Amino acid sequence: MNIEKVMVIGAGQMGSGIAQVCAQAGFTVILNDVKDEFFERGLATITKNLARDVEKGRKSEDEKAQILARITKSTSIDDARDADIVIEAAVENMEIKQSIFKQLDAIAPAHTILATNTSSLPITEIAAVTSRPEKVIGMHFMNPVPVMKLVEVIRGLATADEVYEAVAEMTKHLGKTGVEVNDFPGFISNRILLPMINEAIYALYEGVATKEAIDDVMKMGMNHPMGPLTLADFIGLDTCLSIMEILHEGLGDSKYRPCPLLRKYVAAGWLGKKSGRGFYVYES
Repeated sequence: MNIEKVMVIGAGQMGSGIAQVCAQAGFTVILNDVKDEFFERGLATITKNLARDVEKGRKSEDEKAQILARITKSTSIDDARDADIVIEAAVENMEIKQSIFKQLDAIAPAHTILATNTSSLPITEIAAVTSRPEKVIGMHFMNPVPVMKLVEVIRGLATADEVYEAVAEMTKHLGKTGVEVNDFPGFISNRILLPMINEAIYALYEGVATKEAIDDVMKMGMNHPMGPLTLADFIGLDTCLSIMEILHEGLGDSKYRPCPLLRKYVAAGWLGKKSGRGFYVYES
């Protein structure tokens, strides 16, 4: 399977990052979103990232221009007819993802691989709405995509070996390390990370220690780059809650029950850094 042209669906933080690393690796990239303004915002993020690389001497102006020239705008999902692989990076919602994959299945050529950047939703369930479940796979990039080296490459129940191998080879070509994962709720990264964050929230909820103390223990005692409550604010408390609910429902174990304090903060609109307030307060 020869991958040359990549379509990325969703020009947000994850999608723009995926488009950037694909263009940097020499792939032709179609960056798709529903509105021009979303594409322009994503392209501005990519341009800013590349400009920073130029300032720091990691790239030349010519290299920056070449990378940007490999990215074309799309506001129509019909552009999938030209892609060898489509990487979906839309909102983390099963109905939305299944709707996108149904459309892609009808539009994309038979050889096209359909990948999702989901961080926790079942690949098999997404694949089931297509007529090519063997060509559906998960590519869970870490955030921020241009910096983080890991990609979870997730096999659905029907994913073909040659599809996995093509995506693993592409991942290597992007300068990333691909880790093979089977399709279970939360995969590896979020199955381990989110229960740790949830337990930190329980410790705060039960009055074991202050938020600062909890974060300091994990930073200075466990050598984590940031504490779990700060990390939760950066991920988004609504996203944390959604993933915990997927783990709780999918694995059926009470140890994955979301902390009531997490539910309360989300209900209050305290979603973390993006809303200006979560466990900490952020200036706009």
